[in-house]
Amino acid sequence: MRQIVLDTETTGLDVSQRHRIIEIGCVELVNRRLTGRHFHHYLNPERDIDAGAQAVHGISRARLESEPRFAAIAAALLEFIAGAELIIHNAPFDVGFLDAEFALLPGDVRRVGSLCKVLDTLVLAREMHPGQRNSLDALCKRYQIDNSRRELHGALLDAGILADVYLAMTGGQSALALTEAPRASLEGGAKRTAVARPTAGLRVIEASADELAAHEKMLDLLGKSSGGPCVWRAGS
Repeated sequence: MRQIVLDTETTGLDVSQRHRIIEIGCVELVNRRLTGRHFHHYLNPERDIDAGAQAVHGISRARLESEPRFAAIAAALLEFIAGAELIIHNAPFDVGFLDAEFALLPGDVRRVGSLCKVLDTLVLAREMHPGQRNSLDALCKRYQIDNSRRELHGALLDAGILADVYLAMTGGQSALALTEAPRASLEGGAKRTAVARPTAGLRVIEASADELAAHEKMLDLLGKSSGGPCVWRAGS
């Protein structure tokens, strides 16, 4: 399963006012593991940046004058996201801007929704935490994700943080690669520690009806977020 966590920064909030993308950042997940591959570009919007938007991301028009136009990176972006599920926080915003940028290009009109499946983590968070704040910063606090570097918004930084949040929301961090290092260290002479096992029988505490219902609800959310049947129900 290949997923791309995507974020953008823009000149303003309203795509209908011809605002443009000025930064796009993507990180790749394969089978719920960060691969280290990413896609990142700053872009020249060929227009001014609203003061409110610049206060959020700190990027000035002068900073972008030497950067490529969207048309120059569009093919590479399409190649990077092809066949993947896009994971985006508040997806209508970013998808709307991407669709508007693609619409300005010559040739057939491309729409993100027809190219990729899109998962909106804001919708998912509202289902999991109704009535609570579900901004990216709020989710970082809830799931104990370090966002201390996020003094200003940045597309690649936010995409990386969202990847950590998404993994935590949908079953825990699975991005750590397994290696042979532990076995090698033992074979190299590391001391083995025996684990004392209790001799008495273990007390079994069965889940209550409320706990079982909550468990089923979580499995429903995991199945929805992954786009397929939940593995914990595979044998049922």
